[in-house]
Amino acid sequence: MTIQIGDKLPDATFTVMTVDGPAPRTTDEIFRGKKVVLFAVPGAFTPTCSNNHLPGYLNNLAAIAGKGVDTVAVTGVNDVFVMNAWAKSSGGDGKIDFLADGSALFAKALGLTVDLTERGLGLRSARYSMLVDDGVVTKLFVEDVPSKAESSGAENLLKNL
Repeated sequence: MTIQIGDKLPDATFTVMTVDGPAPRTTDEIFRGKKVVLFAVPGAFTPTCSNNHLPGYLNNLAAIAGKGVDTVAVTGVNDVFVMNAWAKSSGGDGKIDFLADGSALFAKALGLTVDLTERGLGLRSARYSMLVDDGVVTKLFVEDVPSKAESSGAENLLKNL
C-alpha cells in the first residue's frame, strides 16, 4: 500500500554520515515534533537528481524555512558513502539532511519504489516530495515518470506550503 496524506510515516532507520562515521538515524529522531520537507531521488549523482531536483531545494531553502519548515531532507537508495559524497559535491552538506536508504527499506515501507533494473539501477525510490508534520504526511507529490522532477520539485512544494 502506498503512503497517503494523513498517514504516519513507518518506523524506519536511515544511515547518515557523522564526524565519527556512519550512524543510524530513525524516523522518530528525524520527524518527531518537527515540520520536515522530505524529497526522494532514484539515485544520487544521476542527471535529473543532480541537475534539477536537489538544486531546486538548495536554491529555495530560505523560502521553505520561511514557511515554517524546520528541516529539508533528501533520501535515496544509495549507501551512506555515496550520499555523503553527493552532499559534499553538491554544496548541500550541512544545509540538507542526506538520508541513505541503501536497501530501500524505507522506500518499500512507503510503497514508493520503482524498478529500474532495465537501466542497470535495480530497485530504487520513486521520485517524490512530501511535507511531514510531527511524523504525519500532510502534502505528497509523486512523479509519474522517474526522470522528471516537476510535481516533486521545490517550486511546486513551496507553492503548496
